[in-house]
Amino acid sequence: MYRDMKILGIESSCDETSAAVVVNGRQVLSNIISSQINIHKKFGGVVPEVASRKHIEVISIVVKEALEEAKVNLSDIDAVGVTYGPGLVGALLVGLQYAKGLSYALHKPMIGVNHIEGHVSANFIQYKNLRPPFVCLIVSGGHTYLVYMKDYGKFEVMGQTRDDAAGEAYDKVARAIGLGYPGGPKIDKLAKKGNPDIIQFPRANFHDSSSLDFSFSGLKSSVLNYLNQKKMKGESINRADVAASFQKAVVSVLVDNSMKACKLKHADKMAVAGGVAANTCLRDTLIGRGHDNDINVMFPDFVLCTDNAAMIGSAAYFEYMKGVTSPLSLNAVPNLKLGER
Repeated sequence: MYRDMKILGIESSCDETSAAVVVNGRQVLSNIISSQINIHKKFGGVVPEVASRKHIEVISIVVKEALEEAKVNLSDIDAVGVTYGPGLVGALLVGLQYAKGLSYALHKPMIGVNHIEGHVSANFIQYKNLRPPFVCLIVSGGHTYLVYMKDYGKFEVMGQTRDDAAGEAYDKVARAIGLGYPGGPKIDKLAKKGNPDIIQFPRANFHDSSSLDFSFSGLKSSVLNYLNQKKMKGESINRADVAASFQKAVVSVLVDNSMKACKLKHADKMAVAGGVAANTCLRDTLIGRGHDNDINVMFPDFVLCTDNAAMIGSAAYFEYMKGVTSPLSLNAVPNLKLGER
């Protein structure tokens, strides 16, 4: 007889402590997120040691709240899914060690989840009928990938950043124009007041014209040079124009490569995942281009774009259904790559 599978997901890879209860990889009973944004804002970015200590302080509380909201007990949980990489090693260890303790005490299996693959799985929660294969653009503060998802947990990397991730470039440019941390949402908001065509920032061009890789380091440097030149000349800087022009440069490359990937794979559907998937300019532009090319472009809700445990619980379910579990000797892997186990 078929029985619903309840997974307790735990996520602590960076500056969000999250726990969730997910049924059959697609139904979210709870998704509690304790954010540290206000703590790290004064530092202009995430301080690893501070993040780790805060995870330790709140993880038990967050797990308890997730169980209460889902109206389940620990004995009702069938397995524990937890992020083990990539991320900040100290932060990862907090969630991983907590999950190990639960797995051992409850005699329930533990499934280590690749954080990047978790972001992709957020779309399985949002779109109940979504099945592989499809193209996926993964854009966050630490990662930028263009992949073809052949099956659950099976990815073909079609393109990736050769230097800065898209979200990382957003944060650095935001800091340079005095917006503070986190930079992505602030630039997205300010860009709406600017002219995206007034400054022609460069797009990376590779010798291999067929490459779907990304590069944002040169763009970031171009913005910094523009700001320095303006200051040296004593000229005023229109921050909204800078934000809008920078964002247009980033989004145009992400969208162009995504459309090329869909064409190569003859795909009529693509999903977007990661923190930058919440960017309104990216959403509007990609959906529009998708419509023009008969491609159904899917974005998760904003809460599923950020780091959260629901996506980890979803990814863990599909791994568990393939018979994959992790030993209690599993260690954190801060530089874990997409598709690695």
